[in-house]
Amino acid sequence: MAYWTWCTWQALYRHRYLEFDMATTFFYGKGNIANSPELRRLTSNNTGEEFDVASVRVFFGRYGRDENGDIQQKGGFWREVVIYGQKAIDVAKHLRKGARVLVSGEEQEFYTKDDKERANPIIKIVAEDVALLLTRIEKVVFVQPAQRREQGERQAPQGGDTSHPLDEEIPV
Repeated sequence: MAYWTWCTWQALYRHRYLEFDMATTFFYGKGNIANSPELRRLTSNNTGEEFDVASVRVFFGRYGRDENGDIQQKGGFWREVVIYGQKAIDVAKHLRKGARVLVSGEEQEFYTKDDKERANPIIKIVAEDVALLLTRIEKVVFVQPAQRREQGERQAPQGGDTSHPLDEEIPV
């Protein structure tokens, strides 16, 4: 059984067991961010609690080889990607237009209203995770864990030493 078929079957089985009436469409793709993420704080209609949501348009290109053997774009599609909670805050803080990302989540149908109040379906990706790919990255700076920052331990050495305790060779 193909992996994709297995995942879809598992999702259908799991949702039937939980008595949901819709199938899940898993999504996993690499794309380029079209505009910087927009972060909003919304209030739940059901509980009245506030939550964060980031939304961003991403172009997921399809690539293949041309007659010369060179890799060329052969199509693609745009999707609105939304992510919730702390991950939404992180996405809005760290990602910008042009960034290459890996998105994993579910495709879900939402409805918008046009000027005549008709409901129009649109498909969005509700992301479980959005990962920054290393394409177009010049520098990465890691923040120390909160405990170490508070205690002031293991401050970054002056003079440009970027070694890490786990960077030493491991005998095989």
